[in-house]
Amino acid sequence: MKQLWYGGKIYTMEKENETVEAVLVEDDKIIAVGTLHELSVQADEKVDLQGAVMYPGFVDSHLHMIFQGEKLIRLDLTKAASAEEMLEMVKEAAKTTPSDQWLFGEGWNENNFADQRIPTKEELDAIRKEPILLTRICHHMILGNTAALEAGGIFENSESPAGGEIGRNAEGRLNGLLYDLAMNAVTDAIPKEGEAYIESLTDSLNLAIDDMLSYGLTGGHTEDMHYFGKFTNPLTAYHRVVGEKHHFRVTLLRHNAVFEEMMEANAKFDEPFIEPGAMKIFADGALGGSTAALSKPYSDQPDNQGLFIQTDEELEELVKLARKYDEPVAVHMIGDAGVEQALNVLEKYPLTSGKRDRLIHCCVLREDLVERMEKLPVVLDIQPAFVPSDFPWAINRLGEDRLDWAYPWKKLINRGLMCAAGTDAPIEDINPLTSIYAAVERKKPYADHEGYIPEEKLSRFQAVQLYTIGSAKAICKEHERGYIKPGYVADFSIFDRDLFDGTSEDMLTAKAVKTVVAGRTVFDRAKV
Repeated sequence: MKQLWYGGKIYTMEKENETVEAVLVEDDKIIAVGTLHELSVQADEKVDLQGAVMYPGFVDSHLHMIFQGEKLIRLDLTKAASAEEMLEMVKEAAKTTPSDQWLFGEGWNENNFADQRIPTKEELDAIRKEPILLTRICHHMILGNTAALEAGGIFENSESPAGGEIGRNAEGRLNGLLYDLAMNAVTDAIPKEGEAYIESLTDSLNLAIDDMLSYGLTGGHTEDMHYFGKFTNPLTAYHRVVGEKHHFRVTLLRHNAVFEEMMEANAKFDEPFIEPGAMKIFADGALGGSTAALSKPYSDQPDNQGLFIQTDEELEELVKLARKYDEPVAVHMIGDAGVEQALNVLEKYPLTSGKRDRLIHCCVLREDLVERMEKLPVVLDIQPAFVPSDFPWAINRLGEDRLDWAYPWKKLINRGLMCAAGTDAPIEDINPLTSIYAAVERKKPYADHEGYIPEEKLSRFQAVQLYTIGSAKAICKEHERGYIKPGYVADFSIFDRDLFDGTSEDMLTAKAVKTVVAGRTVFDRAKV
């Protein structure tokens, strides 16, 4: 059956301001674009947009979908404005958390506290003797009470593992904080087996996808295969949610800890709705927790340059493993030293499969590093919403002399580097319009200033392209996804207003009215 979409502005996103009057779809593909008059005679069914505005399907290029779903049902600490308020929220949650269950909280950020004080392990112990585990906004730091630490085998005499750190107070005693790979001991102790657990992952994933569809997102590139017990647990959840409905497109990055196991097991996907992605590797930590690896010390911490998650030799072995299977890697790199470490290996073991490596975050760069990136088959997964979240405190971390290459989205695009946009959700708001606004204005919505490092502002067209053709390029699908043109998939994000019209703040008021995947309307606000 041939379906005709018309009655609103339709942006192809191939050229700036390029629109078509109508789009003809057959099954899951666009077969023609043109005028209503010339295409209507071929249509078996017509869909009137009623003035709404259509774009190619928006795809979040980097997030953690199951974590995003869990965030929607766990204690939300993102609004806490002080350590005391955070503790009060935990105290209230403890009243309704059964004693045989862990109490989880998500999203605290001490940089939003006036005194930047983080609650102590002892303060959590006073609330509850059973495990409490609170994840920082960056997911590179957790805060636990004594029961949570001991569940992971962490005691006063425990030593920090390579690639991580066990936090201690001024007296050298445990303070409840764990950084990067030190978190694994505790997170691995959380029960993650059985059908009930898989059902809980399925429920979280359903919540996340329903939420994403309501924002006009037609897909996401997500990394979930390592954090929920055996990789078969989250993979089963994806098959139950996406594989049975075919209402969303996911690319599953495969964490290096489970990559070879998944390859050897010939893990089953369900293309083109569930697709295998690159091997995920962490080079360094996060800027907020001061664990991103910098070539020079943090300006506000002269004795700290962050940390590397892998040694040079370990990183090289992981890249060699990916190349053994002709697969790309997706490397988390925030600090310039982390970027340099990764580039050293990628240059030594270039891709020969025609695919592209993914450089994730790239928040702190240098001219020499960008010159090296330009010579490699890479896509940069950037997070525009990091700018309003990280500033102004990022200035104290980096100092004025490093700001020229801090979050330098415009320079990267002007240099011809392929870039895609994601939210790293649950780290940032999943709404793509929030990220597009951040790319365009580089400030919090309605903030009364010119934006942080305003010379790096993108045009609205550039920012939207990050979500359309940019995300397609990240998985080498730019010949079939990311534009509205014949031969491309019929994935559409349809909003109630033109994102290119009015002020940037007006854009934030837009709402998705329909989300279409493979020619099928999978979200309709009128029916919600």
